[in-house]
Amino acid sequence: MPKRTLSLLCLLTLLAGPATADECDQLPPPAVTLQRLDAPLGMNLQYGYKTLTNLGAELGPPGKAVLGLTRGNAIVKFEIRIPAFIAPGSRMECASPQINVVYGFKPMTVYVAREFPAGSCAYKEIYEHELRHVKTYQDHLASIEKDIAATLSKRFATGGPWRGPVGETRARLQDELDNRWLPYISREISRVKTAQALIDTAEEYARVAESCDGEIKRKIR
Repeated sequence: MPKRTLSLLCLLTLLAGPATADECDQLPPPAVTLQRLDAPLGMNLQYGYKTLTNLGAELGPPGKAVLGLTRGNAIVKFEIRIPAFIAPGSRMECASPQINVVYGFKPMTVYVAREFPAGSCAYKEIYEHELRHVKTYQDHLASIEKDIAATLSKRFATGGPWRGPVGETRARLQDELDNRWLPYISREISRVKTAQALIDTAEEYARVAESCDGEIKRKIR
């Protein structure tokens, strides 16, 4: 499974001024935004196909040599600002979480077995196959964005500022993001495995192996 990480950046901004009933209403409304990572694609040509077969054993059909591999490290990062108002002498605060969700794959690396040097017919076939996996990762991230944004907005971006004891908003928010929403987004990202499996069929493996006048098949015998 790709590794998942959480980075939580919190800023509490205090609004100074006299305590009036309208101060909390002057805070910006709670908001959620999403930002997809756009990391450059890396290449790795260092490993032979036997090593790649071990690395990708759980992905390809049993008993088939893995000639190329695409690996992405899943990242989920919450960037938070919390504008807040605390009336002088009060133990209560009103706060308005501003949540930016950064998610995607970083790094994303394509591996092509070193037995097939760049510029060869075999390299081209394997690399183009792996680019289908890259596109599937990218398309999946785009496809889940709307649902994630709607789900998080329904939770965090409705109603007015949060009210409670001073300092409670930050602790409540961090706990909820850690224990509820990080696992949720991670599950949504991991669903890409279903689409990836549709690419790595036995028929596709056979097609690539037979390509280039048998060059690939001869080298992996």
